[in-house]
Amino acid sequence: MEKFEFPLLIVHWVNLILGPLAQMFQTAIGHPLVPDPHTHELIPPFMVMVIFVVLCWTVLGLAIKSSLSVENPGKLQIILEDVVGGLASMLEEWIGPKGRNFLPLIGTLGFFIISCNYLGLFPGFMSPTTSINVTVGCAITTWTFYHLQGFRSQGVGAYLLHFAFPPGVPKALAPIMLPIELISHMSRVMSLSLRLYGNIFGEDLVIAILAFLSPWWLPIFPLPMMILGLITGGLQAYIFVLLSIIYLQGATHVEHGDDHGGPNHGSEHGTPGHEHGDARDMAAMSAV
Repeated sequence: MEKFEFPLLIVHWVNLILGPLAQMFQTAIGHPLVPDPHTHELIPPFMVMVIFVVLCWTVLGLAIKSSLSVENPGKLQIILEDVVGGLASMLEEWIGPKGRNFLPLIGTLGFFIISCNYLGLFPGFMSPTTSINVTVGCAITTWTFYHLQGFRSQGVGAYLLHFAFPPGVPKALAPIMLPIELISHMSRVMSLSLRLYGNIFGEDLVIAILAFLSPWWLPIFPLPMMILGLITGGLQAYIFVLLSIIYLQGATHVEHGDDHGGPNHGSEHGTPGHEHGDARDMAAMSAV
């Protein structure tokens, strides 16, 4: 892989300016940075790209904050409102009215991931999501958040019991269902992270190989793959967001007993009438 990698000027600049400060801080807390054996850089490229994405969204937010208007919204505001409105509708469709409470985290993850996926399509940059460190961080964030919301919505005892007694499953199968559910939930971190990492890393690797094979005066070989990357980058961000919503729906769905049954019972209590099995089926189809 190293022979297809090109040195990034922005990574060199950041290491030149911030590298000594980062090393000083890490040494002070007892964990000095270890330079990369190939590039001798203290701050890895994926971290530089993550900082760049965060700074870009921060600057953009501060820049458009003063121009926001209810009566006369601009084109960028309309686009952002449509995207946020679509995410809010998706949350309400799966989780119910309380789904909007999860919009800040889900929206932030969605914008961050799609920005990281697309960043590698620009010359001089790389996609941070080609590093397993970034995708695992996003997956752990989702995994931790939906479990915390499950404890908050159902209570600690009820939420822990649902691992042994999933809805619609006979209680006699609890000894079998408990290990299955535990393995299923533990594997979600690996599933979310490896799916995103594998797709974006493979895409960027093919682009790098095609760029390496292209003549320097006519670098057009990677263009078809870069156009495809516009689709796969957005699709992978959508799948990550959708699966995060499905996991939140399964964790926050509160059962009210069989005497209140009916497939639409959930909508009467502010939760969509989706069963856990349907959520798992959708998650499986999305994973494919």
